[in-house]
Amino acid sequence: MDKRKLKIARAKIDRLDNSIFNLIKKRTKVVKHMLSLKKFKRQIVDQKRINEILKNIRKKSILHGVDPKITSRIWKTMIWSFVNFQRSNFKKK
Repeated sequence: MDKRKLKIARAKIDRLDNSIFNLIKKRTKVVKHMLSLKKFKRQIVDQKRINEILKNIRKKSILHGVDPKITSRIWKTMIWSFVNFQRSNFKKK
């Protein structure tokens, strides 16, 4: 194992993680705005929209040579994490 190359690769992962973090921060802001537009808690989960997103991610993954099992799992986790966030932050109007 080449420790120098490993250190460089880990630094690249750290930079990517920072970029992902900033995107999640932006996504959270949009989700908060969307939540403010919802009048009923039942509006939080749109299964049709979730299925559409997962279908598109799968297609995009295959097209770009990324394992769709990985991307699907990541997106499902992200979607349901934001669903739970919305459920816990929903305030009746």
